[in-house]
Amino acid sequence: MGGALAPTGPAIEVRNSPIHGRGVFATRDIRAEEEIAWYEGALIPHAEADARPDDGHTFLFTLNEWWVLDAEQGGNDARFINHSCAPNCESVLVEDDDGDPSQDRMVIQALRDIRAGEELTYDYHVELAGPITAARRALWCCRCGAPTCRGAMLGDPTSGP
Repeated sequence: MGGALAPTGPAIEVRNSPIHGRGVFATRDIRAEEEIAWYEGALIPHAEADARPDDGHTFLFTLNEWWVLDAEQGGNDARFINHSCAPNCESVLVEDDDGDPSQDRMVIQALRDIRAGEELTYDYHVELAGPITAARRALWCCRCGAPTCRGAMLGDPTSGP
């Protein structure tokens, strides 16, 4: 299974991760701001994504206010990029030139220089509807191990009661 890469993207590979399950690793050095991979998946409406149960694991990526990418369907290697509170990558929205939100795309880009062999990560900033309880924070716990770890993959893990 190969991931679709951005035009200037480096070679990447999926393998076991010390952070969680499978992860994506650079097979060559990557420059800061370099496009690494497009995040691909089936386009689904927010209502369909919101109907899924909270289980602490997702391949859903919010594209814009209308659409979510579901990488469980038609996803590529980018779906295995793990969360980190101290990421080396970020997601960047590439809006359609004709203004069609169903044609927007998401690219993963390096925040800094990344060495060959290093695991690629970005901050998921998971947003949940409803109150963020201790149980929900625990469900979305973070395993990144960064000194600045927030303890959860949530955009604001301290919100809620």
